[in-house]
Amino acid sequence: MRPVPIGPLSVGLDVLRAGLVLLFPLVDAVWQIYLLIFLLNAGSAAFTPTFQSAIPDVLPDEARYMRALSLSRLAYDLENLLSPTLAALLLTVASFDVLFILNSAGFMISGALVLSTAVPPAVVSERGGGLLDNLTFGIRSYLATPRLRGLLALNLGVATAGAMIIVNTVVYVRDRLGGSETEVAQAMAAAGAGTMAGALLWPCLLDRLSDRLVMLTGGTMLGVGLALGAIFQPGFIGLLAIWLMFGAGSSLVQTPSGRLVRRSSNASDRPAYFSAQFALSHACWLLAYPLAGYLGGVLSFMAAFAILAAVAAASTVVAMLVWPPGATVE
Repeated sequence: MRPVPIGPLSVGLDVLRAGLVLLFPLVDAVWQIYLLIFLLNAGSAAFTPTFQSAIPDVLPDEARYMRALSLSRLAYDLENLLSPTLAALLLTVASFDVLFILNSAGFMISGALVLSTAVPPAVVSERGGGLLDNLTFGIRSYLATPRLRGLLALNLGVATAGAMIIVNTVVYVRDRLGGSETEVAQAMAAAGAGTMAGALLWPCLLDRLSDRLVMLTGGTMLGVGLALGAIFQPGFIGLLAIWLMFGAGSSLVQTPSGRLVRRSSNASDRPAYFSAQFALSHACWLLAYPLAGYLGGVLSFMAAFAILAAVAAASTVVAMLVWPPGATVE
């Protein structure tokens, strides 16, 4: 099977997303917004695993690859923290149309940077089989690998804690604690700070500890943080500490995941494995978002913390069982 060249594919996806963003000012019906958002996310779903699978080819040296994963995670979290602030500031002096134009320009800059990077040609896969076999190869192979099954279980723990932050922070701070919008932003910043700290700490930890131990530690932190929320029903300072723990625990799971996927696949099959990681991890978020919203909105925050703590703890235990020490299935 001859792969599509990674560089042109990534540039094409950036150009597609740039064009879609420019269509937003022309929208005059709600269904058009849903369609554009769907297409934008479909483009991102194709771009992200393609980008992730190319990094090991661009940086074959293990130490540089680890550093790249750490910096990539750091950049992602900085973007999550700074983008809303920058957008709000821009809207005080410009219209939404200008914001969309700048967003489109960002995608074009991304495409230009990809073009300027020497990406080695993708290795031709020797897989046979029909269309269905090739479409499902990544997920089947991913689920057949013990440490990747462990990663999937840990991804569910990350999704439960992350959903608690994203879905319930505003309601908890504003309604339960009577806080302000500033305090909501501070709580979200605490989670982001924890994530960045974990990303920066990860390369140092892996000089002394295994991927498995680091990632299981991250999963344990998520379960413990949720349990503390259920027990103490924290005030604002306590919430900041727990959200910081969530961020650090999530980062210790997510930052090494690229190296884990790389070690579990050969060069020709790497895009399929990264696509499976993207799809399955997002399936975890698809489950966690409505669960966190239902528990926090219909039951209580104590129930949300407690039930999500049980899910996160079970996920870490499952990861520990399905990913035994020394598992080397490639």
